[in-house]
Amino acid sequence: MGGDWTAIMPVKRLAAAKSRLRGAVPPSRHADLALAMVLDTAAAVVAVCDLVVVTDDPVAATAVTQVGARVVPDRPDAGLNEAMRYGADEVAGLSRHRAVLAGDLPALRPAELDEALAQAAQKRSYVIDAAGTGTVLLAAPPGVHLEPRFGIGSAKAHAESGARALGGDWPGLRQDVDTPADLATVLALGAGRHTCALLRDLGLKVACVPAA
Repeated sequence: MGGDWTAIMPVKRLAAAKSRLRGAVPPSRHADLALAMVLDTAAAVVAVCDLVVVTDDPVAATAVTQVGARVVPDRPDAGLNEAMRYGADEVAGLSRHRAVLAGDLPALRPAELDEALAQAAQKRSYVIDAAGTGTVLLAAPPGVHLEPRFGIGSAKAHAESGARALGGDWPGLRQDVDTPADLATVLALGAGRHTCALLRDLGLKVACVPAA
């Protein structure tokens, strides 16, 4: 199923990314943590389907290219939703199955993504995050505009826009990382090798199984 899809992942400039996560690691390594999570997410995605990363960060662009993603600049430069819409509807194009997802899913397993995409093949759909209020993935079939509504309360916003909530036991897909508590949950699930390697390099004892 995944071969029919193009995934799109927007990535902020690393220095400004994940502000609520500050304090989880020393300030000098905050950008490294953001990048590690992006790389673990990207590695899981490219195991399933094509991945387009929308970013203006040169470090992130180089790194995700090395794991198999295609990079395009954020030409709209108008926030998360516009970056997602641009990547999905203009770069990938309306002829494709398209899915946008967050870049902070370091426990994502390829099988979880593949199952979610299979469920989303016929209708614009979304996956609710572990907290129950946000969105970690929004998908649209060919010919249907993405219409992203990410932000506070995005799960409700996507439901009100007519998208269907997908059901599935996908803990790695649903668990994004906004806070230090979220990071601890991800490590218990089993994060990918980039996130684990960074934390071990900082001297933190983490016992996590690579996600992808």
